[in-house]
Amino acid sequence: MQYYGAKDLADSFRTVRKNTILVAEDIPADQYTFRATPATRTVAEVLSHLVIGTRWPHELHAEQSITTFVGLDFFGLMRRWNAEEQKLRAKADILDALRTYGDQWAGFLESLSEATLAERIAYPEGFQPPSKSRFELLLGVKEHEMHHRGQLMVLQRLLGQVPHLTRQREARAAAQAAAPRG
Repeated sequence: MQYYGAKDLADSFRTVRKNTILVAEDIPADQYTFRATPATRTVAEVLSHLVIGTRWPHELHAEQSITTFVGLDFFGLMRRWNAEEQKLRAKADILDALRTYGDQWAGFLESLSEATLAERIAYPEGFQPPSKSRFELLLGVKEHEMHHRGQLMVLQRLLGQVPHLTRQREARAAAQAAAPRG
C-alpha cells in the first residue's frame, strides 16, 4: 500500500506555493490594486490572504499543537489574522512573506510523524463531523491556496495576461506538434 505522508504533503505544498509565487511575480506591482468587482479582493489582498493562510495554521498546529477546537476563540483569532492581512500590500513584501512563510509551513509539514498526522482534532458540539484528522486539516491549507490561486489566474486573464501554467502547457503542445513524426 502506498502511503501519502508528511514528506509528500510538504513536497506538494511546496509545488503549490512555487506556482503561487510565479503568479505573484507575473502580475506587475501597479496591478496589485486591481479587483474584478467591488465585492472582491484585490490581487494584493488575495496574496496577503494566502500568506496568512499558512501563518495561522502554523500558529495553531506547530506553535500551540492544538488537539481541539473546543473553547478556541476562533472569531477573535480571525479578527487578528484579518488585521495581519491588511498590513501586506507591496509586491516585494508579499513575495518575501509568501517565500518565508511557505518555507516555514513546508518545513513544519515535513517534520510530522505518522502518529501526529493521524491525531483527531475535536470540533465544538454540534459540528459535523465532530472531529477531523490533523492530516485532513493540514491538507486543507494546500486546498485553500489552490482555490485562491485559481482566482488569481482569472485575475491575470482579466489583466490581459496568460497564466504561466497555461503558457507552459501551450509550449509543450507546440513542441509536440512541431516534432517530426516517425
